[in-house]
Amino acid sequence: MPTDDHRDDARVQTQIKDHVAHVTLTRGDKHNAVDTAMMEAVVEAGHNLIEADIRAVVLSGEGPSFCAGLDVMSFASLAARDPEEMLMPRTHGNANLFQEFAMVWRKLPVPVIAALHGAAYGAGFQLALGADIRIAAPDTKLAVMEMKWGLIPDMGGLVLLPKLTRSDVMRRLIYTASPVLADQAERWGLVTELTENPLYAARALATEIAGKSPSAIRAAKKIITDVEAGMPEDAILLEESRAQAGLIGKPHQMEVVSANMARRAPKFT
Repeated sequence: MPTDDHRDDARVQTQIKDHVAHVTLTRGDKHNAVDTAMMEAVVEAGHNLIEADIRAVVLSGEGPSFCAGLDVMSFASLAARDPEEMLMPRTHGNANLFQEFAMVWRKLPVPVIAALHGAAYGAGFQLALGADIRIAAPDTKLAVMEMKWGLIPDMGGLVLLPKLTRSDVMRRLIYTASPVLADQAERWGLVTELTENPLYAARALATEIAGKSPSAIRAAKKIITDVEAGMPEDAILLEESRAQAGLIGKPHQMEVVSANMARRAPKFT
């Protein structure tokens, strides 16, 4: 498959290769600190992938950190705006721009894997929470940083955190704004696994996922998302059956069966 290389205002680079989208925050000299341009570029990158011919996404950051949170230099410009006008309009479905920064990755129909290193603070931590899977270097530090500035996490964190960890852990993180190391975050369910080279591991996992039935992977993510959103039990059981009926005997499933029988890698069209 041809490679698509696109850079959004020197903030985000998207490259698609072998059905995997590699989305990289490219403000490495600033620890990928988030300003308005970064938010807009990340959201645009996510939306551009919703209809793309991809099977997985790897989300990472250049430089010493995945994303160190909101750029403090942007505080003044944000403070000068009317908070109600800035935050209350639902500009992206049920979300505003700040929330869509993280939530767009949950809206993608394919798995998103975040490769974490350095700092994942505030906005960066919430961005990582939007991924399906988080792979971190052991020395990664993570924090819900907003309380340090007298604020609450408002970039989707209060939607995403309860899906991953206990209420008491969530409260501790929010109330204190204290960073935790990746091993503690893993024990709390916030990090999937630890490795010395998270980007390599994330790319390897994305390649593995890209080798599975594309339609089955998309069906699985949709049902998991619906379950996490509180779908009733009866509806879950019905949706399981509906999705399975839509997969059995179809080209992707038949190719998987043929490939398994022939002991070869499947080839999907």
